[in-house]
Amino acid sequence: MARSTTTYVCQSCGATYGRWQGKCESCGAWNTIAEESVAATGVGGAPAKAGKTRGRAFALAGLDGVNDQAPRTETQVGELDRVFGGGLVKGSVILIGGDPGIGKSTLLIQASARLARMGHRVVYISGEEAVGQVRLRAERLGLTASPVELAAETNVEDIVATLSEGVTPRLVVIDSIQTMWTDSVESAPGTVSQVRSAAQVLIRFAKKSGAAVILVGHVTKDGQIAGPRVVEHMVDAVMSFEGEGGHHFRILRAVKNRFGPTDEIGVFEMTGKGLREVPNPSELFLAGRDLGAPGTAVFAGMEGTRPVLVEIQALVAPSTLGTPRRAVVGWDPARLSMVLAVLDAHCGVRLGGHDVYLNVAGGLRIAEPAADLAVAAALVSSLSGAVLPADAVYFGEVSLSGAVRPVAQAAARLKEAKKLGFTRAVVPEIARGETGETGLAVQAVTGLSTLVADIAASGVARERPKAAAGE
Repeated sequence: MARSTTTYVCQSCGATYGRWQGKCESCGAWNTIAEESVAATGVGGAPAKAGKTRGRAFALAGLDGVNDQAPRTETQVGELDRVFGGGLVKGSVILIGGDPGIGKSTLLIQASARLARMGHRVVYISGEEAVGQVRLRAERLGLTASPVELAAETNVEDIVATLSEGVTPRLVVIDSIQTMWTDSVESAPGTVSQVRSAAQVLIRFAKKSGAAVILVGHVTKDGQIAGPRVVEHMVDAVMSFEGEGGHHFRILRAVKNRFGPTDEIGVFEMTGKGLREVPNPSELFLAGRDLGAPGTAVFAGMEGTRPVLVEIQALVAPSTLGTPRRAVVGWDPARLSMVLAVLDAHCGVRLGGHDVYLNVAGGLRIAEPAADLAVAAALVSSLSGAVLPADAVYFGEVSLSGAVRPVAQAAARLKEAKKLGFTRAVVPEIARGETGETGLAVQAVTGLSTLVADIAASGVARERPKAAAGE
């Protein structure tokens, strides 16, 4: 029999220790180290043998080989293929994480059904639900006619043995990896050792057989995929399925992708018939915006190769606290602090005695610094009460000196704005020559002070007719 060794493993980061201790030195978490018994194994999961064994020579291949199959297989779910980089790669392993109830299983059963209708063998392994429960979801989505093979199993050795029989599957879905267990580890399912060992067995099967494997992962309270971080390094791609409870859309974002870009997003809308693709997310994010309220600006952003227009909402109100509040939803709080400092130092906009609330409408999270100009415009508009033009878009990066720096893909941003009915754009000065023939009235600004003066002037111009009418 294989010997079993006792180790102490941190359930948060996967660090191992020779004895128990209260605090993990790797991640700093308290009371996360648990005792686990691991069977001593050799290469490939076989029991370790006494003494040293000589290695086996293997054949080497060149770079000029010819693949016998297509490099990618499209799932016919356009938004999913976009994030994957064009489709599923043969032998790839993808980890998808998301909050409970966000729609991970719904998305994967829809993709499995479409791929199975194309004639490919697709196997859906559920470790959390029974076969009857998966069938109920498929019946609700109208997918019962799709030839998807189902099973409710948690032992990875039995799963690999079953998948190895017959035709190699084109796609295997494991829902979820935290429920899988292997005979080589003497610990409960869901522990760090079990998750790591089970993932290794499934990854080895994918590389040898050429089947694409999708692993569903649980997430922690802070949105990180639960389990050891080493699993994210073992797989080829890590996807995050995001969504807010108060919104009906979902966003699939690539955190890591060895076979495609990591800045693409896929947008879906949750309906009674499952997830529906949203080919033009700008219309979804701009729906229902208030055109006559101050403190709102439309930002023309980029998510990978796709331009996305989203509304930036700002509220500046006098504060009764010694330290004013700074609340941000959907943007970097440190970036907001920088923009406020630049407005104070170079534009004379004093916000030290005001509470500042910033929100990206629709629940989208923006990471690029090109939103600096739109955020600054929304803040000044809210403070002064001047309403920004409803047909204008803003984009540009603000430097610490107050200058507005150019951003990439200006022409694509303006083209999307033109398609949605916008007629003017406020852009950096250097980006004027990159806009091309978009048909928009482009206003170039060299510094943030120019933008602040224009907004203040427009607010004064609106107040004068009101005063004249009152007289």
